[in-house]
Amino acid sequence: MHHAKPLPSYLIQRYAGWKATSYKENQAWYRRLADGQHPRAMVISCCDSRVHVTSIFGADQGEFFIHRNIANLVPPHKPDGQQHGTSAAVEYAVTALKVAHVVVMGHSSCGGVAGCHAMCTGKAPELEEKSSFVGRWMDILRPGFERVKDLPEDQQTPALEKEAVLCSLENLMTFPFVAEAVETGKLTLHGLWHDIGEGALEYYEPEKGFTPV
Repeated sequence: MHHAKPLPSYLIQRYAGWKATSYKENQAWYRRLADGQHPRAMVISCCDSRVHVTSIFGADQGEFFIHRNIANLVPPHKPDGQQHGTSAAVEYAVTALKVAHVVVMGHSSCGGVAGCHAMCTGKAPELEEKSSFVGRWMDILRPGFERVKDLPEDQQTPALEKEAVLCSLENLMTFPFVAEAVETGKLTLHGLWHDIGEGALEYYEPEKGFTPV
């Protein structure tokens, strides 16, 4: 038995407004998009409602293939026959859509990263439970915690937000089809960190670390 309900009225009103304005004014473009997507870039970002990738880059429909998950993490390549949503999205973007860029974007005040820090410092036993989906997902970031645990305590969580980006970039290269595309020059990987309050954006350079855009 399904328990779905009708849309809240405010969403219905917003949809009606969009259909009457944005859609109507760009109907030919939407009908063209219906024939297939050809995005140039995949963006892996956080589920956080404050992270709005399309607004930051002024992107239109059809430009970005976007995958969002808790703390913008990519797990290591693990072809174990189980269900892997993020890995499936990466596989589809790189092998089927043949995107030219994969961008991993972290952000400030990330609740998932804060939860990982609390878990790794023994302050969130509920996340240690095997039944915690969030806890087991944040295990991906444990190697990043090992790299920041000796920093002053107030610097650890902000540094871990950037480690979430770096862990994801490292794990992306464990996918054979990603590594091959990178090595043949068909794909480039990029790491970003977004400061929500300041509207700032930093990009990762291997020799310099994170640098303001």
